[in-house]
Amino acid sequence: MGTILHTEKLCKSFSNGGMQQHIIKNLDLEIKEKDFTIIMGASGSGKSTLLYALSGMDSPTLGSVYFGDKDISKYTNDQLAVFRRENCGFVFQSIYLLENMTVFDNIMTGALVKQKNSPGLVKKAEDLLRKVGIGEKLWGKYPNQLSGGECQRVGIVRAIINDPKILFADEPTGSLNSSSGRDVLDVFTELNAKGQSIVMVTHDMKTALRGSRVVYLRDGSVIGEHHMPPFGTDDIRGRQEGLQRFLDDMGW
Repeated sequence: MGTILHTEKLCKSFSNGGMQQHIIKNLDLEIKEKDFTIIMGASGSGKSTLLYALSGMDSPTLGSVYFGDKDISKYTNDQLAVFRRENCGFVFQSIYLLENMTVFDNIMTGALVKQKNSPGLVKKAEDLLRKVGIGEKLWGKYPNQLSGGECQRVGIVRAIINDPKILFADEPTGSLNSSSGRDVLDVFTELNAKGQSIVMVTHDMKTALRGSRVVYLRDGSVIGEHHMPPFGTDDIRGRQEGLQRFLDDMGW
């Protein structure tokens, strides 16, 4: 598999009361196509900051983020907006659906920006909604009429309808109950099995088990990696024990 994204000496700092707080420090990281990369670490280790830098949602203080051979850290805000629209999908813990729009309109609004009225777009949206378990009876409802898990699955469809080259997720199950969270993770697992590149931040071991690679951060630096076969292709107990040993070694 080729490299879809990589960083070189990535740094991110914030000014805090006149002092510079270094969140990401000289970080080199490579993301492979079709990989399911999990970013873990203690609170304050820089997980979300790294995700935002990788996705072009925030600019690094120093260093570079390359998407293919393009250094997106040099892009203007307008160029970054186009880059995100053309290449990225986003799923967050907070589910940013438009409350005054129905489920179907939420999906189509994002799709039409890129795809205009391309043939088959409506059917594509319908097929994706069914695939994640959102049946027709919910398409005309508003977000406040759905459960948290249903809203998050709608959010996933919105994130993938434009066929992003890479899907970013920041604690996507953090506000869901265990059943809804498992359903959402099943969607991510199926997407990755079909070749979707995914980078996900989580603090939860059960979520991390879905990945093929776990990158562990401490104080803004990668201190270890753990690799696993695709989820469901190995013994789950052995998978859990291997990840637990790795996390123990990392001081998780």
